[in-house]
Amino acid sequence: MKFDKIILAGGAGSLGTTLARYYSDKAREIIILSRKPKAAQGNIRTVVWDAKTAGDWVKELDNSDLLINLCGKNVNCRYTEKNKAEILSSRLVPTRLLGDVIGKLQNPPALWLNAASATIYRHAEDRPQDEETGDIGYGFSIDVCKQWEHTFLEQQTPQTRKVALRIGIVLSQNGGAFPALCNLVKFGLGGKQGNGNQYVTWIHEQDVAAVTEWIYDHPELTGAINVTSPNALKNTEFMHVICKAYGISFGLPSPKWLLEIGAAIIGTETELVLKSRWVYPKRLLDSGYQFQYPEAAHAVNDLVSIY
Repeated sequence: MKFDKIILAGGAGSLGTTLARYYSDKAREIIILSRKPKAAQGNIRTVVWDAKTAGDWVKELDNSDLLINLCGKNVNCRYTEKNKAEILSSRLVPTRLLGDVIGKLQNPPALWLNAASATIYRHAEDRPQDEETGDIGYGFSIDVCKQWEHTFLEQQTPQTRKVALRIGIVLSQNGGAFPALCNLVKFGLGGKQGNGNQYVTWIHEQDVAAVTEWIYDHPELTGAINVTSPNALKNTEFMHVICKAYGISFGLPSPKWLLEIGAAIIGTETELVLKSRWVYPKRLLDSGYQFQYPEAAHAVNDLVSIY
């Protein structure tokens, strides 16, 4: 076994499931910190925490190789004041808590990876945004991203290396945006959304998992890292890729006004599909990482074949 113990804080969701499966044959033990108990599955064990206060779960972090914090309320909701407060606190509170706990451990995790978001960059249709030359945007979502990263990076953990993962839209069979997009295609609504010129920054779930191990193996990597495919696509092209994977030649477009009505009905925000996220993983590529799924067509075909 390469790893002795890996901790997945808030790891009961889609990405946590992918990571637990990925590391199941690489680690002696995988511990998921979750608000809800769950029976152990092989070497994957769930430990209950409230993500707000220290408790018995703290001892699990001692002598661990890798901590990955995935905590954060889903942003697929209306941005009411209540939801905005929960979106922010669900990210900042667990991050501060983990930082405080790690700072007091004699044998803290060697590496702490904290989820962040590629949404931190501005709406970009002119050029890709990388870690060195990208422009930070403005607005509620970006403010959340900035506070989230700042809270993480300010934690004093001299024995623990820290990396913020600016993750794009994760294409996964377990949940998230991809199954919803597939359903649109199946119902004939696989055309462009809005004007279709906005870029979609995506990454296959297996690449996210592999990137976490890559970062562990490269101690020179610290700070913020874009975890996205190097080949973002315009929305029109991305939806066409999904349609083609299902053998569907045409999909009705969804103009902005229709998206706004639909978003209000299902309780979400049009920003999630209309913002142009053109993000480039310069630091990963410079370090030598080779993507398993660099092209959207390959990633989508892999996932569609599973359904």
